[in-house]
Amino acid sequence: MEKKAFERKIPHFLQPFLWSVNIADLDVDKDRIYIINQLLAFGDMRALAWLFQHYSLQELKIVFSRHGLKIYRKSGFFFVKDILLGPRESFDPVKYVSAKF
Repeated sequence: MEKKAFERKIPHFLQPFLWSVNIADLDVDKDRIYIINQLLAFGDMRALAWLFQHYSLQELKIVFSRHGLKIYRKSGFFFVKDILLGPRESFDPVKYVSAKF
C-alpha cells in the first residue's frame, strides 16, 4: 500500500540523528537502511517511536540482520538486540559494535 506523501517525509526532529544528510533528501523507503540503523543506534525514545510507527518489526529485524552497520556502542547494540528486536535473535556483536565501551 502506498504511503501518503506527508508520511513519507522525515520529520525535522530526526535531523540530529540523521546528521550526515539533509532530511529533505531522504526517502523513507529508498533510504531505509541508513534511517533504521541511525535511529536504532543513536535515536531517543521519540525517534524510536517514529521508527516503529513507520517500519514493521519484521522490516527492522531484516535491516538490522542483513544490513547492520558497525556504528553501535556495545550497550546500544544489546538494547536493540535484546529489548527492541527480541532476545531470541542471534547477532554477532563484532559486526555491529564500533567501540568497546
